[in-house]
Amino acid sequence: MGFFQKLKDGLFKTRKNMTDKVDELVANTQKIDDDFYEELTDILLLADVGVAATDDIIEKLRARIKSEGIKDATVARETLKSIMIDEMSLPRPPLKFPMVMFVVGVNGVGKTTTIGKLALRFQEIGRSVMLAAADTFRAAADEQLTVWAERANVPLIKQCEGADPAAVVFDAVQAAKARKTDLLIVDTAGRLHNKKNLMDELSKMRRIIDREYAEAEVRCMLVLDATTGQNGLQQAKVFKEAAEIGGIILTKLDGTAKGGIAIAIRRELNVPVWYIGVGEGIDDLQSFNAQEFVEALF
Repeated sequence: MGFFQKLKDGLFKTRKNMTDKVDELVANTQKIDDDFYEELTDILLLADVGVAATDDIIEKLRARIKSEGIKDATVARETLKSIMIDEMSLPRPPLKFPMVMFVVGVNGVGKTTTIGKLALRFQEIGRSVMLAAADTFRAAADEQLTVWAERANVPLIKQCEGADPAAVVFDAVQAAKARKTDLLIVDTAGRLHNKKNLMDELSKMRRIIDREYAEAEVRCMLVLDATTGQNGLQQAKVFKEAAEIGGIILTKLDGTAKGGIAIAIRRELNVPVWYIGVGEGIDDLQSFNAQEFVEALF
């Protein structure tokens, strides 16, 4: 199955919930008036686009329709697509190696699976990868990561359960430097109940990298489960306060009718979505492209 078809299939539930309703609205619209905007607002909100992003989109749509003299609802639909693409387009900084990638997110969002898929993706483009099991507080976290490391055939640095995560990172940095590894991916604890602990832990690990591996580019990637909708957005806000988030990885988009959360997250956090997960398969983690995402939705 092609890349676009997978994306299209993965967004099936959101398309039924949002785009089919937009198309129905367009088909039944004789005149673009307040009722049209009101109904469109409801459709976007029900797809979890979020209040702020929805207001922004509707305001821009009103302005474009007025300035361009648009009377046909079909043309308004294309204008809506264009605005949504603009809303989601945020340039991503180029990849620089060597790189250390912190992967953060609450437990259950698919963090460990995502790390395994990332390892395979970077291997496919010829980069050497190493994993570090710094989520030392969750029972079986390193066992899960071990399975993925074996599957991807990449080295894994770990210590015993309950070990200091910073000590794991120190060992991993030394190993990555010695082996001239392009990418070190660090699995971190998904604890939100004590934001200060999370902040302190990430800061400590970051200081070790800055001291021991100054030449490495550091990226902090936040994994969010799309099925949690607005709850995921609240999680994202907390993590952004605790760490310098450089990008979002949105998983389980195929499992939700509210894929509009991707637009809400981008609008609220002003952080680019780097990857999206649209299935369980190894190659179902895809690079995010705003144009393709919106085209697949429509």
